Amino acid sequence: MQEQMSSHAKELICINVEKVYDWVVKDLSFEFSPASPISFPGLPATATTAGATVKCHVEPSPNNPVVIMNRENRTFKIDGSSVCLQQLTIQKNFEVTICITLANGTMYTSNSFPISRCEHVVMCAPKGTNVDVTYTDLDCFVCSTGSYQNNGNGTITFSNLSLSVTVCQSIQSTYPVTVEFLANYCEPRADLPTTCSPGTRPHNCSVVFP
Repeated sequence: MQEQMSSHAKELICINVEKVYDWVVKDLSFEFSPASPISFPGLPATATTAGATVKCHVEPSPNNPVVIMNRENRTFKIDGSSVCLQQLTIQKNFEVTICITLANGTMYTSNSFPISRCEHVVMCAPKGTNVDVTYTDLDCFVCSTGSYQNNGNGTITFSNLSLSVTVCQSIQSTYPVTVEFLANYCEPRADLPTTCSPGTRPHNCSVVFP
């Protein structure tokens, strides 16, 4: 009969994980002004935009939200030592929608439209590593509404509308590796004891009946 392995016996285990080469947290803010007419589905041709309020919403693009455009080796002096790091050119792609609330309280949401911004990030990300960008915060707000008019064809033309986007991002360079270590095997926890509650009767309303 095969002897059962003790759960407290350590065993040399190999697992596949991602090694983090570098990790930085950065913030990014930028403004942009839509130049072309923006489509608002369902907007009546006779709707007046006088007294309307404008808000915006931004989210990562569903297709290629982050693209590494270039990876260039650069030498830096850190604590007196020469270190070869990589300057990454990262393109971030977003989808923006604009919500306009007319003076009568009716709200219309535009079709989404794409915007892109590029930035440089210096980190340890040698050729072959993956670069992962995670947004910890992504927000859009209207900096200046300017003026706007209903074109009568389901679109609105904005003049001097300034939208501001703020981004908090976690950027990691990673590479898949196989590591080994001594570990204990886990055991399932004990099941929680459950008991059936005794039958109960509802309270009487003796003050009113009988």
